[in-house]
Amino acid sequence: MDINTVISALANPVRLDILSWLKAPERHFPPQKDTAPEGGICVSHIREKTGLSQPTISLYLSTLSRAGLVSSQRVGQWTYYRYERDTAQAFLDAMAERL
Repeated sequence: MDINTVISALANPVRLDILSWLKAPERHFPPQKDTAPEGGICVSHIREKTGLSQPTISLYLSTLSRAGLVSSQRVGQWTYYRYERDTAQAFLDAMAERL
């Protein structure tokens, strides 16, 4: 994990919102299809919640994914995103060491 990449990913308020929503998906999104991976949220639900275009959401999710804060899994034609707790905790631990 590169701390600067994570900080950059978190610098955008919408990306920060998305990460927060994915951290507690049951509070922020409707139930997913039975074929969805555990904890995964379909990108279409994320797009609907933000009200932004599909290309913008794809770019935001790609940025979060490069930082290791989310992971994706494709199931058929749908892509599901999930919060990566281990990476988030590693980032918090690394920041605590630096401060």
